[in-house]
Amino acid sequence: MIKFIKNFRNDEDGAVTVDWVILTAAVVGLAIAAYTAIETNTLTLAGTAATAIAAE
Repeated sequence: MIKFIKNFRNDEDGAVTVDWVILTAAVVGLAIAAYTAIETNTLTLAGTAATAIAAE
């Protein structure tokens, strides 16, 4: 039982998994933010171009 407790205390696999989950969530969050910014600006540009074409 003592050996099991020592191995459990020294095992860092769980901490590494948590680190990767946090890093992955941060990357996904940044990708969503970038996608939203690009989509908004693209729609604005398309609307401006359509207005300019329709005005001629």
